Amino acid sequence: MEGVITTISGLKRPAAAAVSSPNKRTNFVGISPLKELTNIKTPTDRPFRVSIEGNIGAGKSTLIEYFKNMEGIETHPEPIAWWRNLEGHNLLELLYSDIHEWLKVFQSYVQFTRLQTQTAPPKDSSVRVQMYERSIQNNRFCFMEQAYTNGYLHSADYEVLDAWYKWIRANVDISLDLIVYLRSTPEVVHERVKSRGRPEESGLSLEYLQQLHDSHEKWLMTDDERFNTIPVLVLDADKTLSEIYEQYKKNEEKILGYDKKGTKAPVEKGEKEKIKKVLNLS
Repeated sequence: MEGVITTISGLKRPAAAAVSSPNKRTNFVGISPLKELTNIKTPTDRPFRVSIEGNIGAGKSTLIEYFKNMEGIETHPEPIAWWRNLEGHNLLELLYSDIHEWLKVFQSYVQFTRLQTQTAPPKDSSVRVQMYERSIQNNRFCFMEQAYTNGYLHSADYEVLDAWYKWIRANVDISLDLIVYLRSTPEVVHERVKSRGRPEESGLSLEYLQQLHDSHEKWLMTDDERFNTIPVLVLDADKTLSEIYEQYKKNEEKILGYDKKGTKAPVEKGEKEKIKKVLNLS
């Protein structure tokens, strides 16, 4: 129901006032009491997992950079170097040069590398938080959907990739505790992409960025549990860099999974439900 959020305990409360966008009811988009369909039981002793999501040029690497030197935080930038050099093949460049020809290969390899990253154990016992620049869920529910919807991916290729994802989800722990969505407008990120001058991105059009934006919105700004059951924190990524840093600072405890008092403790048994309750408060 519009303007009402159901808490973990089943109680209903008014949603927080909308911020920055007329389509945004609250800076959190629902917390589903349902679990993803999986045979894997999420370990209670693993670090808090958070994925940073958003369009190309939304500032994901900037957020990763902000948190990377904090104690107990393990950050995982996108493995772009892997995509640029697979036994001498620059898959990213090939994708942007002919998306129809190379998308299937690229999506297959991206799904593989994201699986490697998202299932890697923490580097040591001091790690409380594992932070990823995009996730395997992003690959499935954003980029794959965008590609299929816009005719870049054949239905047979889509079904093969989806079958792989379903098997992974059912047999491997790829669970996330939080998604941070850096919500931006296509026009803003288009200007950023042009100004940063990455060679592979030189041909990115505003139309393509609009399509990616629409896919992110469908995936993360929805109550449809077919697309997402993970808590989502939405930040305004159109702001200036100094304003964006202020958002990071203000929301640091939520992003890192700390409890309401800011206790910097590992996510241990019984902590996840407490964290979810905290996240469900604006």
